[in-house]
Amino acid sequence: MSGRTLAEIYDPATGTFHHTGSSSVNHLQVTTTLLPNGTVLVAGGNPSNPTAEIFYPIDPPFLVQEFTTTGSLNTARYSHTATLLSNGLVLIAGGRDPSGNASVSTELDNPIGGAFTATGSLNTARYNHTATLLNNGLVLIAGGLALPVP
Repeated sequence: MSGRTLAEIYDPATGTFHHTGSSSVNHLQVTTTLLPNGTVLVAGGNPSNPTAEIFYPIDPPFLVQEFTTTGSLNTARYSHTATLLSNGLVLIAGGRDPSGNASVSTELDNPIGGAFTATGSLNTARYNHTATLLNNGLVLIAGGLALPVP
């Protein structure tokens, strides 16, 4: 996997898409998470490179935007989920590892400083699943391609 991922911004007022630059590494089946400060965490999506990036929107929105590398995931992964928690951390869960195997690993990203910290493991290895922040602050992980943990 080489190259860089091109990004686009959708303008709902006009129903059109606009090119807005490209990331520093190529991402496949990546997650993007809107952070409280208006930037976007671009995490994973490269089985050979655990790089995460921050996307900085610029006004007016259709100029070339900026992607900046921020830390590295503990595990290179794709087809995972990323959920913004109420405390500002981002939970990154499951996905596929560099060998394409479903993963039980999870980690927390502190977007301030880009530090990724391993946290508890999923009970079921899975990828292409969903993760939803519930009103009580818990995260529901469901669906996807799930495999029992040996």
